[in-house]
Amino acid sequence: MEQDTQAIVLEAEAEAQTAADSRALYEVKMKFLGRTGKVTALLKGMRDVAAELRPAFGKKVNELRETLESKFAALEEKMKKKEMAAKLSGEQVDITMPGRRRKQGTLHPVTRVRNELIDIFAGMGFEIYEGPEIESDYYNFTALNTPADHPARDMQDTFYLGDGLLLRTQTSAGQIRVMENKQPPIKILSPGRVFRSDDDATHSPMFHQMEGLVVDKHITLCDLQGMLDEFARTMFSQNSKTRLRPSYFPFTEPSVEVDVSCASCGGKGCPLCKGTGWIEVLGAGMVNRRVLENCGIDPDEYTGFAFGMGIERIAMLKYGINNIKLLTENDVRFLEQFKD
Repeated sequence: MEQDTQAIVLEAEAEAQTAADSRALYEVKMKFLGRTGKVTALLKGMRDVAAELRPAFGKKVNELRETLESKFAALEEKMKKKEMAAKLSGEQVDITMPGRRRKQGTLHPVTRVRNELIDIFAGMGFEIYEGPEIESDYYNFTALNTPADHPARDMQDTFYLGDGLLLRTQTSAGQIRVMENKQPPIKILSPGRVFRSDDDATHSPMFHQMEGLVVDKHITLCDLQGMLDEFARTMFSQNSKTRLRPSYFPFTEPSVEVDVSCASCGGKGCPLCKGTGWIEVLGAGMVNRRVLENCGIDPDEYTGFAFGMGIERIAMLKYGINNIKLLTENDVRFLEQFKD
């Protein structure tokens, strides 16, 4: 019996030394100490041992079990440390290697210009109002003095949705909603997306507008130009000037197109301004009496001015972009140029 138990110990040690990992060592352990292992088989064989020899036999088998359990426990601890060391070695970071450069994102040029415009006009006391993008025909046209048969509707190339609804062609619709629910003085800025069936190098079927509205007593066209002068100086150059040219919009009377002196050539004439020294930036005018009446505001007591600009157009002028599609293609090579 002494020889048998010693042989089992030696066999277990030899097989354990060949185990490459914890799983293999566990299988070796089960081969000797498991339910069908060799030590368990010895215990089951006690029924074939003479009764007077069974106590000694059982003692020897238990000593064998304890010996093997002690040896396997030591081997398992050693294997665990070995595997942990290998894992840590594989996961360690070489702090002498250069770090990975992470690319930093930047705001889209349209977002940058939108934020800058809001900052400029908020500094002049304007409140921000954002209306719905799906509008009714009434707010988008009728309340803005554009009857059903008015030719100005053809200028907009509208996306109609049915049931009197449409994708708004101008953020001016938001001005009507404000005037219906608030009495003067009113001073609001309404930025947002608008939609028109138009597509070329300088036009897009979806673009961003920013409309402004001021209604109060004794508001004049001089107030409008003074405000636009401040806008031009802040947005483009301290030497920028504005000029007003007669135009037509159904919701303003008189109506004007607003030009800004070319910041590239200082008004001397260059390819950007086509040699004129001026660049058209927005439309504006005094709020039409009928628009005020439609909103329940007395046009004999109050006057106002309104203006509207395309944010993409301002961005193109500010950054020298020659194709509006560059602003919607999401080409990273283009966008990463607009970092602070």
